[in-house]
Amino acid sequence: MATVGFAVNFWAWALISPLGPLFRSTGSIGTLTESDVALLVAVPVVVGSLGRIVVGGLTDRYGGRLMFPVISGITILPILFLAFFALDSYALLLVGGFFLGIAGTAFAVGVPFVNAWFPPEQRGLAIGIFGAGMGGTAISALSTVKLTAHLGAKSPFLITAAVLACYALAAWLILRDAPGRIVPTTSLAARISANARLPITWQASLLYAVAFGGYVAFSVYLPAYLKTAHHLTPADAANRMAGFVLIAVIMRPAGGWLADKVGAIPVLAAGFGVVVICAGISAGTPPLHGVGTLAFLAMAAALGSGSGATFALIAKVTDPSRVGGVTGLVGAAGGLGGFIPPLIMGYVYGRTDSYAIGLWMLSSTAVLALLLTVTVVRRTAVQGQESR
Repeated sequence: MATVGFAVNFWAWALISPLGPLFRSTGSIGTLTESDVALLVAVPVVVGSLGRIVVGGLTDRYGGRLMFPVISGITILPILFLAFFALDSYALLLVGGFFLGIAGTAFAVGVPFVNAWFPPEQRGLAIGIFGAGMGGTAISALSTVKLTAHLGAKSPFLITAAVLACYALAAWLILRDAPGRIVPTTSLAARISANARLPITWQASLLYAVAFGGYVAFSVYLPAYLKTAHHLTPADAANRMAGFVLIAVIMRPAGGWLADKVGAIPVLAAGFGVVVICAGISAGTPPLHGVGTLAFLAMAAALGSGSGATFALIAKVTDPSRVGGVTGLVGAAGGLGGFIPPLIMGYVYGRTDSYAIGLWMLSSTAVLALLLTVTVVRRTAVQGQESR
């Protein structure tokens, strides 16, 4: 149920992304630049990311049984606003996208909820399976453009709102918090402050900003990139983005499982190494029918496994009563990691007509993440597991 909830909310969270190239090509909301499209698809990402800090703390206090239906129900409101009021106005799309970001906070509900049900040696796989719910973005990629073309512009929003309503009701009836769940007694602000001072929090935040942030950046910006750089149709670009998402989704539980078996550090190091190489290859804009597609799919696998391994690491070295708060902070960093690259890519392309600089920046960032993993984070992991 948690995985389904994550998927449904992420489906809602990614509704605007596939429509970005469509808005630009049709001119239905005026003449948009590449930077305008990048901002439009990035706004829900940043709101959903920062909101996780608060929602993660609230989940520690009130539990996922309450927070899942609440987040799902609230998300219906901006979806209906977008459907009925915003589709012909760029400004209103930005407003609706801002509140649509609430859907992205569901991640900070699910991790502590699932974590509490499993012993430490199984949490990597369990949270990885939950994390596969990020495949909700693939549902959006595969369905939004097609529904818009065949059933009208409102249809993807109305269908998603109906699914969210059904899930909110089912979650309220079915979900139960884990027996013996430890409820914190201190204030939300005090817990956020205390969690922010933990070494694992800022270290995992940096790693997750690259791993999951890279995934989010590609999942929201890849359609625009493929349409512009490789001259694909909006539908074809969305289908290829869905393939990227699918690989990352499959590899997220695999990364958690591998972290349970061989440790999170080797999985993270290998993943960042792959990103270093493949981002450098992609900077040359190789043809999609060969090495270009392989490079993007390899990056998807690396980013997905790295995302799963990051939370396997958190689950093993963090007290269970603090997992929600730490998850919120780390999840916020991951989402913000996805907010910045689309803006950079759009800005750079607008001035150079090339995406190479942005992809080389990704490769360089992955190098720094790799070095951090095998030095500082490795020491924190060893110390944390020994203290637990």
